[in-house]
Amino acid sequence: MRIGALYPLAKPLLHALDPETAHRATIKALSLMPIKGGAKDDPVLAVDVLGRRFPNPVGLAAGYDKQGEVPDQLLSLGFGFVEIGGVTPKAQAGNPRPRVFRLERDEAIINRFGLNSDGLEVVRERLVRRRGRPGIVGVNIGANKESADRIADYVRCVERLCGLADFLTINVSSPNTPGLRDLQGEAFLDDLLARCVEAREKADAGHSPRTAILLKIAPDISLDTLDAIVATVLKRGVDALVVSNTTVARPESLKEKTLAGETGGLSGKPLFSPSTRLLAQTFLRVENKVPLIGVGGIDSAETAFTKIRAGAMLIQLYSALVYQGPGLIETIKDGLRDRVRQSGRSLSALVGSDARELSQQA
Repeated sequence: MRIGALYPLAKPLLHALDPETAHRATIKALSLMPIKGGAKDDPVLAVDVLGRRFPNPVGLAAGYDKQGEVPDQLLSLGFGFVEIGGVTPKAQAGNPRPRVFRLERDEAIINRFGLNSDGLEVVRERLVRRRGRPGIVGVNIGANKESADRIADYVRCVERLCGLADFLTINVSSPNTPGLRDLQGEAFLDDLLARCVEAREKADAGHSPRTAILLKIAPDISLDTLDAIVATVLKRGVDALVVSNTTVARPESLKEKTLAGETGGLSGKPLFSPSTRLLAQTFLRVENKVPLIGVGGIDSAETAFTKIRAGAMLIQLYSALVYQGPGLIETIKDGLRDRVRQSGRSLSALVGSDARELSQQA
């Protein structure tokens, strides 16, 4: 029996636990799974980007396998790629518990983990042990909360992880580390990206394909800020943009009013519209010069396809797995395959096909 078919049985037990305990239980269960290759994907789903061929565009977002404990087991579930982390140079505990909340009626999550990390060297050693295994794995990197030089933290992560990961995502958009989103400001971001790209060039010299450098942005930015970010990304040669992280906004439509008052980043279904609008706005600005990864509120083949039509070459999900389980991965892939075939176009030709319209949606 496939693991996706077991989730309806396990869900009541998991949701009877507090969210963080339930999460640790799923990581433990995955660690006991044998590592095996996932089923072969239909070639119509393959995506050539970042110097690599992704077997399908459906990835796991950062935040699930924070410590890089089970990337290969996650790939076995059918993901086209997995992003582990966020990873910080020094180990840190993150914020005190409770720090993650299920908004059941909204199919949403609020988290304020605060980049709890086993630390760079521990995660690096896990990546060293999986070297040579198939599958595309990236690492989300961040700065320590108490760091005196946050840019140096990112550079250190780039230096130590190049060649061990397919891509590194510079996370300046987590709402749970004080001051981190300030690094999205133009002057800070320019210095940060310049130094990270330079570190990659030195660490990756002679390697092919090189480790890609990605930037993950927040959904709560103005269009002027987005203009500045895009200009800096193009100037510094960043390989892709990830749109977007969790939001600090609290839509009036939320049903779980009490839990909505918790601080932290909101993800899941309520994030779909604002993150997709920002994705489309970003696509129109990058003018096909930088590929985009769409994240936020994906919970079906239809929402995944909308992200692609908004401008995403690749997509990532996480929160919907809490409510629907791993069977969602194949459901999305099957639906994307059918939609691509029905369109009579290739997947890459559909990227951004409705960006102008989606950029204007409320």
